[in-house]
Amino acid sequence: MNKTAIQKFAVWARTELIAQVAQRAYQYGVTAGECAGAGAEILGGRALTRDEFLQRQGLLQEVEQKGYAQTMEEVAYTWFNRFIALRFMEVNGCLPTHIRVFSDSAGAFKPEILRSALHLDLPGLDREKAADYIQENRTEDLYRYLLLTQCNALNEALPQIFETMGSFTELLLPNNILRPDGILGRLVSDIPEEDWRDQVQIIGWLYQYYNAGRKDETFALLKRGVKITRERLPAATQLFTPDWIVRYLVENSLGRLWLEGHPDGDLRASWRYCLEEAEQPPQVRALLEPLRAESRALRPQDLKLLDPCVGSGHMLVYAFDVLMQIYRSTGVSDRDAVRSILEHNLYGLDVDPRAAQLAGFAVMMKARQYDRRILTRGIRPHIRAITGSGRTGGACPPDMGELPLPQEHQETLRCLLETFQDAEEYGSLLEPEAGDYQGLREAWTRAASQAAENGNLTLWDSALEETVPALIEQAVLLTQRYHVVCTNPPYMAISNAGEDLQRFLRRRFPDSRGDLFACFIERCGRFTREHGFQAMITQHAWMFLSSFEKLRAKLQGVDTVNLIHLGPRAFEEIGGEVVQTAAFVLRASSVPDYRGTYCRLLEPVTSQGKEALFLSGECRYQVCQTSFRRIPGAPVAYWVPEAYLRVFAERRMADFGDSCIGMRTGDNQRFLRLWHEVDWETFGRDCPTAAAALQSGKKWFPYCKGGPFRKWYGNLDYVVNWARDGAEIKEHTRRMYPQLGENLGWKISNEPFYFRRGLTWSGVGAHHFGVRSYPAGMIFDSGANSFFVHNEDHYLYFAALLNCALMDELIKIINPTINTGCGVIAQLPAILDPAQKAEAERLAAECIALSREDWDAYETSWAFRRHPLA
Repeated sequence: MNKTAIQKFAVWARTELIAQVAQRAYQYGVTAGECAGAGAEILGGRALTRDEFLQRQGLLQEVEQKGYAQTMEEVAYTWFNRFIALRFMEVNGCLPTHIRVFSDSAGAFKPEILRSALHLDLPGLDREKAADYIQENRTEDLYRYLLLTQCNALNEALPQIFETMGSFTELLLPNNILRPDGILGRLVSDIPEEDWRDQVQIIGWLYQYYNAGRKDETFALLKRGVKITRERLPAATQLFTPDWIVRYLVENSLGRLWLEGHPDGDLRASWRYCLEEAEQPPQVRALLEPLRAESRALRPQDLKLLDPCVGSGHMLVYAFDVLMQIYRSTGVSDRDAVRSILEHNLYGLDVDPRAAQLAGFAVMMKARQYDRRILTRGIRPHIRAITGSGRTGGACPPDMGELPLPQEHQETLRCLLETFQDAEEYGSLLEPEAGDYQGLREAWTRAASQAAENGNLTLWDSALEETVPALIEQAVLLTQRYHVVCTNPPYMAISNAGEDLQRFLRRRFPDSRGDLFACFIERCGRFTREHGFQAMITQHAWMFLSSFEKLRAKLQGVDTVNLIHLGPRAFEEIGGEVVQTAAFVLRASSVPDYRGTYCRLLEPVTSQGKEALFLSGECRYQVCQTSFRRIPGAPVAYWVPEAYLRVFAERRMADFGDSCIGMRTGDNQRFLRLWHEVDWETFGRDCPTAAAALQSGKKWFPYCKGGPFRKWYGNLDYVVNWARDGAEIKEHTRRMYPQLGENLGWKISNEPFYFRRGLTWSGVGAHHFGVRSYPAGMIFDSGANSFFVHNEDHYLYFAALLNCALMDELIKIINPTINTGCGVIAQLPAILDPAQKAEAERLAAECIALSREDWDAYETSWAFRRHPLA
């Protein structure tokens, strides 16, 4: 698959489509600035047709509700989805007419549908109208008409992605669509046709790359302090999962569930990524037998799998293949299996309607590979976009009591409207109260039918009539439990979210609110049936960070079946160390002494390399997760040998000193300088205490600010404005954070330790850990956390201890991330050995002296005297 060509086209297509859609809107008097009146019937000297008039009114309503820019974005996205769906269908022979819409049989941009216009067996086609276009030589208009008619004809089979005629999106179909360098011409010519053949993955890659531009825009706004809104959340968090990781997740959850009850047969051999269960003690095997018995009782049609963050449907598409193998192994025909999978097995939810469109399409195209007539059978996949009730404050319409619904169903509906008030903001994190939603659905259908028969449709609020069936359906999906939940959730720190989402996460997910992926770990656990499987790929931060310690404690209550620790670069499109991931499979059971399998795939620097290491069977560990409790914070340190675990029984560094975060000035441009940028007379280099600094009258004082990895001494480049005991910084902090009052410790952290001798380290980015000594008279930054011994006589001893190789290894156990905070150092095991103290102090003093001599040998040090070669 030529991903470079796919990426270039998708990125260009978004910009081009938005511009073309906006141009069409301009033709109908709709712009970002102002719009012609809704009642306008003549625009640009041309009278609107009846259809154009109604479509324009729909467009104006959409712009009023969502804003001009968001409407143009959504319409462009919708047409992009339709174009790629049509292209996939024509290349793979899925169109009912078997006539290509964009190309000819040779693959050139010469639409066959134009040559066959008068002979098409296409529902809704007016041949006389087509003949008029041909006679008048209006080829462009003929093609627009045929294209819209084809989309309309596909509505019955694929309603999520192809609407019926009359929507305002029809009005905004771009101009000049027959140009070879236009959107359709380049769709055909830029992406090789073989990339479309039976490869539903191309839908996912197009989805990711199309969103790349909006993602970049979103993060650029974030740097300027603009939080990520609900409209931008899907683009900001979308990430297409590599195929081999999808196979690992599905095979070790859905596949494992079936194999546990049906171990005989050839299925296991065909699932290359399904790990063998770890060797279990006899007592564990006995406890697992009832779970196996439950699996043996399952029939293929009983299995329910949910992807609550379905994206473009990659998980569901592969789960479809696995389910087909399961059905075939029981003797079910392909046609019956396809129907059953769509009706009973697969479910998907997403906060992005366009993603849900693509996921539904991808699943139906996968279904068609097994049943070529599936598009004619009237079956729809259970894939939904989360829909909001759209009512201010969740209020119900005044005529609620007039609806012909039983009272109990009216109350359920009222609760539903309130719950889903801002559903687009929260997505499948929402948890509606349990209710008789099936009964409500049946009552609503009867009431709607009755109202139609009686001619009382005026009693029905139009918004209710449109949204309630969707709300009931998503309530059913959000409240039922599943045998398997399999997903790649969004990754986003809570600090980047808007206020509404932050409040929701703090209230509903207090133990995991730090990031959306962690909240989804909790939510997916609630989706999962007892003894069911939860399979996810997330950032690995939950395994180690102290902010997720409570979440880890909760996960101790379920069994980790297996985990692959991917680390950085598991996703081809993301370089560097920032996004480090782990994929894992949990079972909703708690079997004492159960051993899980853990695969350590950190070393390879490509996704392909990690896959190869996984398949090799190397770097695997079998561990009982209760052993993690022996380490402070219970990190998922599966690779740690028993000898290391015993070390953690010693005392902690916190018993011998204070590990402190430093100051955050709030404006480094204003309050920090390099030491050589300030007037030497205002530089307070020799003030061993805060009192001495205040009495000196100096303005600038030495400041530890992290920097590159360096041990023993150095990285003393900066000075800070601490005149008059930091008066300016404190006043700035009060002004910027008035809620702090006089309690400035959140920003001016650990001020009593300023000017004390300490041991500091660079908190971010280093692959190895080491501390540096700095003398009394300095202030330290939040990027240069510091350790202060309780007993100054032990200063050199702990400098030696923290710089030894063992501490580096222990830190990687407690916190194998690129951030080493003060809390990590406080948890390190420590021992004060009198027999080793003198030698350790001698070596530490010698190393500090050598490092200081090296640092002071260059002009970048304020203690520089002469060049070492002089």
